[in-house]
Order: sequence, then structure tokens, then C-alpha cells
Amino acid sequence: MDQDANTVAETSLPCVKCGNTARLQCPKCLELKLPQEGAAFCSQECFKALWSSHKSVHLNSEVHTFRGNPQECITAALSKGWLYCMKKGQARTKQLPYFDWTGTLRPYPISGQRFVPDRIPKPDWAVDGIPKIEPVSDLQNIVEIKTPEQIERMRKTCRIAREVLDVAARAIKPGVTTDEIDELVHNATIAAGAYPSPLNYHFFPKSCCTSVNEIICHGIPDARRLEDGDIVNVDVTVYYDGVHGDLNETYFVGNVDEESQQLVRCTYECLENAISIVKPGVRFREVGEVINRHASMSKFSVVKSYCGHGIGELFHCAPNIPHYGKNKAVGVMKAGQTFTIEPMINSGVWRDRMWPDGWTAVTADGKRSAQFEHTLLVTETGVEVLTARLPSSPNVFPW
Repeated sequence: MDQDANTVAETSLPCVKCGNTARLQCPKCLELKLPQEGAAFCSQECFKALWSSHKSVHLNSEVHTFRGNPQECITAALSKGWLYCMKKGQARTKQLPYFDWTGTLRPYPISGQRFVPDRIPKPDWAVDGIPKIEPVSDLQNIVEIKTPEQIERMRKTCRIAREVLDVAARAIKPGVTTDEIDELVHNATIAAGAYPSPLNYHFFPKSCCTSVNEIICHGIPDARRLEDGDIVNVDVTVYYDGVHGDLNETYFVGNVDEESQQLVRCTYECLENAISIVKPGVRFREVGEVINRHASMSKFSVVKSYCGHGIGELFHCAPNIPHYGKNKAVGVMKAGQTFTIEPMINSGVWRDRMWPDGWTAVTADGKRSAQFEHTLLVTETGVEVLTARLPSSPNVFPW
């Protein structure tokens, strides 16, 4: 930490750290002419406390990793030792894999695995890529009722996850690579004393998922630069104090066409509508009915291959929460349960295909897909959105 924030006239902007009225601005952000809402602080204490993660937003405003046309970017990445991902992260290759691509998007080479300091507590897959506790846990079949102590840990962890995703959101613009977004997510997570849960989970090679255009979910950050008109979902999960917090949002990159705007807004509304019914006594299957009804009204389709899930000390556990209608999910919501709802909505058909990397799910017809996700707590009277947007969250949506 080698900077102090500059004093500015009091504004209505909230502090990025605590949400109180801001009186200071990051001098580096002012120099780079970055948006004020991501650089506002109420005090030197808040500025210094957030510096280790905040400074990462400066990176994408300076020299990008790769320049030139797509082929030049690929050549430059390969020359640095970056390779294409294969076999669910367990193999690499210098050659673009052969595949009957469904849309215009192609994978790019990826960088090496990022370093996690020894001081960061890690889940059991961090070293060898294999979860040990999760697959054999009784919580794959029983929906856990969290204790007050577990709930408090979940609140803290989900707050960190939200702050990390907000760092990524502020970086979204044409010319930024998804690898740079992953670097921002990784650094902000480590700075908070947390571990990026996706990293090496079943050999996933990165610290977050970045799903562009026709990618439904689990896109691997790589050397491709975001282009004007893209949409990109960033999915963040962090592991802190023994529990996980999971959320994602889909963002506009520059000027986006009207149909894509409608798709993203509809997906956002699908999640909001689903959250509105969460309370004790509601059947898990009702979530899919609500989402399917709203998506169908806009002539969009709901992905059936992936669902919401229980979360806590395990990354994924019961219950499974399908997002489509007429599903057969069993069980009812009870106070103390924590789970995600994360609808994936397609502008064309609901079916998906898997890229050769074994992770990236894309639409079968190459049309675009969007997703939003929150981690939720069922309360005695309704629901608490543990990953809710903060007063300091960037205002990136036009609705």
C-alpha cells in the first residue's frame, strides 16, 4: 500500500468498502479516468483496507495482454506457453481441437494455473483436483438445516463473493480478455483471505467461469478479448471460513443488440421471480415452474442440463433445483436451508453441447444464452439473498 486517497467534495456516491457516503477518490483511478463509482471511499481506513483488491481494477485500463487480430492474439498466447485446454482440464494441446462448432465462438489458449499462498485455507481438491468429502457426504441426499453459526459464516463468505464479482463487473469492456477477468477475480479473492472455489475443482483450470455469447455455463477464461456487442457471464464462488458463497451475473460489453438485451433482462427477471416465492413450505419443483413461465412468455427456452444446488461447507450438495417446468424435484423448503437458484435462459433451443475441453457447455444452435445466480437462505418468514447487490455494487444494468 503506497498511496493515499485524494480528498474530493462530498457526493452521493457510496464507499466501495462499506457503503457510507464517500469523500475520497482513488488517485490512480482518477489518473486513468475510471468510473467514479468504483473509486469512491469514505475514509483512508476503507481505502487502505481494500487496496490489495482494489488496485487490480487498474490492470485492465493499462496495456492489455494481447493486441492485434484474433489470430495474432492466439499466436502471441501460444508463444508465451499458453495452450488449449482438453479433457476437463487434465490435458493441454497447441492445436485448436476439431469440433463441429455450433456458433461463431472458438476457444483460445489458456494461461497456467494461478498461485494460491499457503496462508489461504483450501478445500480438499486444491492440490490434486479431486473432491474427497463432497461425493460421499450424506448431504448429497439430505438437505442440511444450517446452524446460526454456519449461517453467520455463510453471510460473511457470500459478502466476499459479491465484492469479488463486483471487481470483475467494473472491468467488463471491449478489449479485455477473459483471462484478465480471471486474474482480477483471483487476486481479489486472495486479498480477502479466501480461496476461489472453482480452481482445480475436478481439474477446472481457472478461478472463475466466463461464459460469452453462446456459452451456457462453465466457460474457461482464456486469451480471447471481449468484443463490442458481446454478452459475458462471470460466475464467482469463494471458499472462506469453511463455507462457500456462489453467484453470477451476465454483463453487456459495449453496445449490445436489442434481442440480447431482452434475453439478459428476461433471465434477470426469471431469477427475481423465483426468489420471490422462496419461503418455508414451498416445493423445490415450483422454482422451475415460475422460471419456465416467465421465459416462455418472451419466447425463450430454459436449459435443462444444469440446476441450482445446495451449498455451505460443501460446494455442491442437496437439494437439486431444476429451472424448467414439470420437473420432478423432491422436497420442500425449510428455514435454515441454503441453496442457489441460477437459471440459464437461451434465445433459441434449450439443448446444449459440450466443447472438447470437457467443461464449456454451449447452445446446440449457436444462439446466445444468459444466466444469473444468487445464494439464498430460507428464513422463518421468507428468504434472505446472501449474495445481494451492495450499495457499492456497480450500476451496470439499465433497468
